[in-house]
Amino acid sequence: MNILVTGANGQLGNEMRIVSKGSSDKYIFTDVVEVSEDSKAMLKKLAGDDINTETEHLDVTKLDAIRELVHKERIDAIINCAAYTNVDAAEDNYAMAELLNTKAVENLAWVMRETNGLFIHISTDYVFGGDPYNIPCKEDQKGTPTGVYGLTKLRGEEVIRKVGCRYVIIRTAWLYSEFGKNFVKTMLYLTATKPQLKVVFDQIGTPTYARDLAQAIVLILSKAETGIYHYSNEGVCSWYDFTKMIAEYAGNTNCDIQPCHSEEFPSKVKRPAFSVLDKSKIKETFGIKVPYWIDSLKACIKNITA
Repeated sequence: MNILVTGANGQLGNEMRIVSKGSSDKYIFTDVVEVSEDSKAMLKKLAGDDINTETEHLDVTKLDAIRELVHKERIDAIINCAAYTNVDAAEDNYAMAELLNTKAVENLAWVMRETNGLFIHISTDYVFGGDPYNIPCKEDQKGTPTGVYGLTKLRGEEVIRKVGCRYVIIRTAWLYSEFGKNFVKTMLYLTATKPQLKVVFDQIGTPTYARDLAQAIVLILSKAETGIYHYSNEGVCSWYDFTKMIAEYAGNTNCDIQPCHSEEFPSKVKRPAFSVLDKSKIKETFGIKVPYWIDSLKACIKNITA
């Protein structure tokens, strides 16, 4: 199978490089930027010097460019890791968020429909949040986004279904990894350098280690049961609990971490207060065993700090 990965130099894309190493399938990693030197070093540290760090340039906002590359490489499946993910900045950059999270997704879906390929698209828990609830979100729950990011990601899902290609949409949440900027790496730095830190305790969800999600995607590729699925690690926590565990497992015990309300950190976007994802469907369909969030956090911190 020939597999094209978009947004390959982001968190999930780099983890796809690692989990696909040694695969009998051919992976073509694409992005609009080259992989950073820091990411290259981490890739080699985690997977060896022979890890694939090459990047084919592909602008997913250009339909003809996608079509040309898909035909040239005889692509059977696309894994779309590309997105506009800056939640606050999206409020002031609606056009760009719409372009990357909706229009580009439509482009990829159309090309997969033309070739009868499989389109695996990564979405987000931010498609929820507008209605109050306190039980895990199921795949058929109505989307109620509270900001531009969630709205454009929900529209991306809608255009995939409208185009009618073979698709797997995976909603995930609180993604982190050894690569780029993310909550874990930020808190590793802050808890090591600040005497005190306030972190919100009234937003509840589940962290997701991008490596675990990448491994799940590889399994899904082999079975290709289409539809919408949810994936995060097992368990539930607040951002405060998450930070406490990050500090504990990194040995950053001198920082006084205090819980606070979201209103103490004003934002342009109301973030989901409860966005735990129900993973029953993905586990039953693909036989996936989902790791507990603390176990995965330990593994990631070990990789970062070793």
